[in-house]
Amino acid sequence: MIKRILTLGLAALLIACSGPGSDAPDFDLLITNGLVYDGLGGEPFEADIAISGDRIAAIGSELGSAAQTLDAEGLAVSPGFINMLSWGTMSLIHDGRSQSDIRQGVTLEVMGEGWSMGPLSETMKAGFLQQISDDDFEITWTTLGEYLQFLEDKGVSSNVASFVGATTLRIYEVGYDDRPPTDDELERMRGHVRQAMEEGALGVGSSLIYAPAFYAETDELIELSKAAAEYDGRYISHLRSEGNQFLEAVDELITIAREADIGAEIYHLKAAGEANFHKLDAVIEKIEAARAEGLDITTDMYTYTAGATGLDASMPPWVQEGGYEAWADRLQDPEIRERLVTEITTPTNEWENLYLAAGSAEKVILVDFKNDNLKHLTGKTLAEVAEMRGTSPEITMMDLVVEDGSRVGTVYFIMSEDNVKKKIALPWMAFGSDSESLAPEGRFLDSNPHPRAYGTFARLLGKYVRDEGVIPLEEAIRRLTSFPAANLRIAERGTLKEGYFADIAVFDPATIQDHATFSEPHQYSTGVMHVVVNGVPVLVDGEHTGQMPGRFVKGPGYTGE
Repeated sequence: MIKRILTLGLAALLIACSGPGSDAPDFDLLITNGLVYDGLGGEPFEADIAISGDRIAAIGSELGSAAQTLDAEGLAVSPGFINMLSWGTMSLIHDGRSQSDIRQGVTLEVMGEGWSMGPLSETMKAGFLQQISDDDFEITWTTLGEYLQFLEDKGVSSNVASFVGATTLRIYEVGYDDRPPTDDELERMRGHVRQAMEEGALGVGSSLIYAPAFYAETDELIELSKAAAEYDGRYISHLRSEGNQFLEAVDELITIAREADIGAEIYHLKAAGEANFHKLDAVIEKIEAARAEGLDITTDMYTYTAGATGLDASMPPWVQEGGYEAWADRLQDPEIRERLVTEITTPTNEWENLYLAAGSAEKVILVDFKNDNLKHLTGKTLAEVAEMRGTSPEITMMDLVVEDGSRVGTVYFIMSEDNVKKKIALPWMAFGSDSESLAPEGRFLDSNPHPRAYGTFARLLGKYVRDEGVIPLEEAIRRLTSFPAANLRIAERGTLKEGYFADIAVFDPATIQDHATFSEPHQYSTGVMHVVVNGVPVLVDGEHTGQMPGRFVKGPGYTGE
C-alpha cells in the first residue's frame, strides 16, 4: 500500500512539473522563423517546428519552449534529403560523420548498386579485404542486415539503408564464372533475397555493365526481383548499356518490372557518348509509355556531365571472368593484350566501352590508386600518363590495372549539359551522388573523388534551381525527399509532418553552392546551416556537432521488432 501511494505521488509530481507554470521545456528542440517546405511540392509557409525525442511534435506558431532552439530566419526548412545512390559503404565505417553529404542536407544514404555489404561468404570476405588493403579493417558481419546494424551501432550521423546486390548474390552462389546459375543456385539466390528483405533491405540492385554482373541474363534478374516483390521491394539497376544499346537496356528494365510485378528505378539515367546523346528523348518516351501503362518506373541522376567508375569499364567482360587475379594474369599475356587493343578501340554493341564513349584519352582522368607508387598519377588524364610512359592509352590502361592491383578509379566525360537539364526537369527523377561520403582530411585525401561526392545536391539547388531556373525549389525538394521515400516504401520519413521522424535540413536558397571541382574535389558545399537527424542536431550554424544519431532504416519487408 505504501509503495502504491509513493508511486501515485511520483506520477502526480511529474505531471505537475510538466504542466503550466513549470520551468521544464515543452520540447527538446525548436526550429524557429523558417520558411517551411513540407516535401510534398506545395507552396512554402512560415512556421516553427517543434521536436520531441526523434519525432516532429508540432508545426505552427508560438508552440512553446524548448531545451534547444535553432534559428531559421530567412532560411528554407525542408525534410532531410535522400541520397538514392550512395557508395558510403566503406567511408561511413572509417568516418561516420558523413560530412560531405550532411553539409548538403542529406540525412539518408541508400546503398546497394549491384554490390552490397552482405551476404558475404568467408571467401568473399577474404577477397574483399585483399582488395582494400586496410590492416585496420575487420568484417564482423555476414548478412546485409548485420552490416547496416553494425553501422548504426558503430555510429553514423546519417541514416542508412540498402538494396541487396544482384552481383553480390551471384558471386556468393556462382562465383565469377560466365554461366547461368543452376536451378539450385538460383533458388538459393532467391532465398538470400528473401532473407535480406526480412532483415530490412529495400529490394534488389544490379549493375549490369560490370563482370560478373554482366553474365546475368534477364530471366535471372526477373526471378530475383520476384522474390523482392513478395515483400513490396523494388528493383533498381545500372542498366546493361547507357550507350550503343541504351534503348534495348531500358526495354530490359521495363520487362523485368512487368514480369516480376515490381517497381523499378534506373540508376543515374544518362545517354553516354556523343553519338548516343539524341537517344535520351526516345528513352524518356519509353519510360512515359511504361508509366502510362501502370508500371512504376522511376529514375535518378547526379548533376554532372562526367561519370566515375574504373578502367574495367573500358575492357570487355570476357577478359575479367574469374575475378581480379584472373583478369590481371590475362592482361600480361602478349596475345591477349594485342586482342584487347583491337577490341578496346573498336565500337561494339556487345559490351559497354566508356573509353570510346568519352571520345579520347584526354577525357579520361585517373583519380584513385591503391599502389602508393602510383598515387603521384592521381588527377592526371590517361593521355598524360600514356605520354609519360611512352605507351598507347590502351596499353597504359592494362599496365596500370596490373601494377595497381585494382581496377583504378577513373572519371569519364561522357554526357551533355543539355541532357543534364532535360533530366532534371523530369517529374519522376530523384538524385544520388554515386559516391562515398567523405571529408577533406586523413585517408580520404589519398585519392581524388568525383566532385559529386561533395556537390551533387548543392549543385542542384544552387546552379540548376536558383541560377538557371530549371525547376522550382519546392519541386526540387519534393524530388529529394517525399518522392524517393515513397518509391522506397519508407514510412514516416521524407515529409515534414507531425508524428514523422525529425530528419530536417535548413539551408539558404540564396547562397547554397557547390565548390568541388575535378582538379580540387575535396571542398565542402556551403549554404546548409542546420541538419537534424532523428531529432538530434548534427549540423549547427554550418558546423558538424559530432553527433551520430543515424539509424538503419528498414525496408517494407522487415519482419523484426
